[in-house]
Amino acid sequence: MDPRIREHAQVLADAIDLDTGDNLVIKAEPAADDLVVALYELAGDRGAHPVTLRTNRSGRAIRGYLRSADQAGVEFETPGHEQALVEEADCHVVIRANENVTEMDDVDSDTTAAYQQAHSPILNERLSDRWTLTQHPTPANAQLAEMSTEAYENFVYDAILKDWDEQEQFQSTMVEILEDGRQVRIVSGETTDVTMSVAGNHALNDTNVHNIPGGEVFTAPVPDSVEGEVLFDKPVYQNGREVLGARLVFEDGEVVEYDAEKNGDVLESILETDPGAKRLGELGIGMNRDIDRFTYNMLFDEKMGDTVHMAVGRAYKETVGDDNEQNQSAQHVDMIVDMSEDSRIEVDGEVVQKDGVFRFEDGFEG
Repeated sequence: MDPRIREHAQVLADAIDLDTGDNLVIKAEPAADDLVVALYELAGDRGAHPVTLRTNRSGRAIRGYLRSADQAGVEFETPGHEQALVEEADCHVVIRANENVTEMDDVDSDTTAAYQQAHSPILNERLSDRWTLTQHPTPANAQLAEMSTEAYENFVYDAILKDWDEQEQFQSTMVEILEDGRQVRIVSGETTDVTMSVAGNHALNDTNVHNIPGGEVFTAPVPDSVEGEVLFDKPVYQNGREVLGARLVFEDGEVVEYDAEKNGDVLESILETDPGAKRLGELGIGMNRDIDRFTYNMLFDEKMGDTVHMAVGRAYKETVGDDNEQNQSAQHVDMIVDMSEDSRIEVDGEVVQKDGVFRFEDGFEG
């Protein structure tokens, strides 16, 4: 076993503070078996109780289930036995590891959205516990990133096995800016100009806890405050299908117009899932400089240092102030804007990033 896999498992166990007596639920595909084995070893060392499930968003099994259920006209319900398991769990590790990145390509988008909506109570329960999400490198993910398997493994582990104390310190200034801020404006070229209030909400310093790799600062917009137009000029890879050129127009916080250059039906299925899917639940600013290329993997791509991302759908409870509304949805879909040139982030009218360079970095020219 590659020794980096056991290092990765250690990072995951520390992220969820795995301890004696903990009921641990791991969700993974077979391609991540080595990482699952390493986590079981750590669970044994720490006296925890692990159980492993297949993920319910990728892989041959869930594809077969959803296609059969669609043909049979099944109306999805929240599965009580799975919900009971999650309720009994203390902590969760979700591992992405694709054997075929397009496995879900021939599953109807509306079927997938309905299934996810039925599972939203389970997701909400998991998010109320200690949890983390990560990527195990596989040849399929390497191919999607247009990299050799070895190069992709190095890329993944360089982004994950790093000095997280140093990364947290680098991001802390941006946390302070957003925490004290009231209004954020994102401008990129002639295609994106959007404003939102973050007043009363919290900015979080994402390092090596919920997302591994981390490397972003994120908050929640006040749901009805978002105004303007956004062109997400990086692809969105959702359920094995690539959405290109997604464009959203917001009024009073809600998407009132949308289109895409490719696979617009996927974008439609996301936004039409429920009322909350037409509102923003997250604004994130990428700051992990070890992620230096786009790989069609949002877990990494949203952390790139010259990007911002906005997620339609559910807001994370930790980012929402006591006096503000938490946007609720079965969806949480991140989409990226390239901020490397002809772009800026403003907070309360002051430019805090220009052309991908933060004002607290060398080379900033406000």
